[in-house]
Amino acid sequence: MNSQTFRVGVMPPSSCSYLPEQEETIAVVLEPDLHSVTGYGWLIQSGFRRSGNTIYRPHCLACTACQSLRVDTAGFTPSKSQKRQIKQLNRLRIELKTELDDGWFDLYDRYITARHQNGSMFPANKDDFQSFVGSAWQRTYYVHIYEEQTLIAIAVTDVVSNGFSAIYSFFDPDHPWSLGSLCVLAQLELAKQNKVPWLYLGFQIDACQAMNYKVKYRPHQRFVAGTWQSAEE
Repeated sequence: MNSQTFRVGVMPPSSCSYLPEQEETIAVVLEPDLHSVTGYGWLIQSGFRRSGNTIYRPHCLACTACQSLRVDTAGFTPSKSQKRQIKQLNRLRIELKTELDDGWFDLYDRYITARHQNGSMFPANKDDFQSFVGSAWQRTYYVHIYEEQTLIAIAVTDVVSNGFSAIYSFFDPDHPWSLGSLCVLAQLELAKQNKVPWLYLGFQIDACQAMNYKVKYRPHQRFVAGTWQSAEE
């Protein structure tokens, strides 16, 4: 990856969404030329993420808790519990689509209502969701997971130059299986099938339990001090 300089805008500090005792500052990419499939493919390798059309990463002076994490898809070695989940996944049907199924919003509404009533995405709204996952310059893919003919989960995914990027997932909140984990495993399987080397899972925050699931997928790397570093086993 060649070095390149580019302009960013730094947002004013605000209360951190993940660590209440901290303030967060976000750096947003300003260069129009980098808002493209090629530009984002380069930026995601520098620890950036996408939300809608915005490309960003944390720029907090007093805290380095957020670290981008990516999983080695070819080398992925499931744990005992993940092996059980893979057996569950093998009983389901996975399809990668460029459009959402007609019944997606009912599933999304049930998920948000059951799991995130205190969050910013409640109540569920189609336009808000599309603004969050969609982009004018990056095609959005949707991993659909079916149990027989019933849609039970969707994982929103970007396809970039050297990997898949997990954007968001939602699922049947009443299903007995850990569908959030199955969404990650489904993306790993599709990435491996397509010979895509990395699955980017976003920011790992060790001190935040809700964001701490990513370290369970090994081997993985974290973006620390400007370089990707393999995690110690």
